Amino acid sequence: MNQYEVIKQKLKVIRMLRILKKTYTYEDLSKITGLPITVLNRYVKGKVLPSVERAKELEEQLGKYLDLQEEVKKRLRFDSFGFFDTMSVLSDVNLLALIAEHVALKYMKTGVSKVLTAATDGIPLAVQIANELGVDVVYAKKKKEVGVSKFYEVNYVPSASGSITTLYLPAWALKKGERVLIVDDVVRSGETQRALIELCEQADAVPVGMFFLISVGNIIDKLQEEYNIPVEALVKL
Repeated sequence: MNQYEVIKQKLKVIRMLRILKKTYTYEDLSKITGLPITVLNRYVKGKVLPSVERAKELEEQLGKYLDLQEEVKKRLRFDSFGFFDTMSVLSDVNLLALIAEHVALKYMKTGVSKVLTAATDGIPLAVQIANELGVDVVYAKKKKEVGVSKFYEVNYVPSASGSITTLYLPAWALKKGERVLIVDDVVRSGETQRALIELCEQADAVPVGMFFLISVGNIIDKLQEEYNIPVEALVKL
């Protein structure tokens, strides 16, 4: 294990503690880990880092109390019409970092060279995943940026709107042959994700997978069948 991996493991444990601290008291965490409250407090506040041996022990102990799927589910807020708000998930950088590590481990050996998403809600998760993979993140927008001379663009009709939407991606953002992981926070009908696939095709880039924080219905099965690439969601509703 190199120095970078050592630091990552220590930071992972601190992220786990910070997430669990929102549910458990320091007294609870002390009983779980067997460590004094003062030590746990210093870890959570980032004043000290655990040793390699302690980090391994803590990861095993805390992992029994932290399930990423359940953590996301319990944070979703539904209204009376069944719509949900993901802000409490997307605003938690520690939770997103752990989810990103989970995703990156699956795609680390696939040669991903770019992470692609659509503005705006998918950006926080896409940035974290790109960071874990050590690659750049690019995102398609609904407006053309001044100062960009050439775009890839695609028109599609979101099922909930009944109007034409256009996504624009600067031509420099994707290059021929680049292997692309498509990321978004929520997938419902798949129109936006199909548009992102089309942008990849225009650039002669190669989609190697799709990952979503949340999927609704059986859309991920349909997308996987259509494009014959891995399509996954952390939480399925």
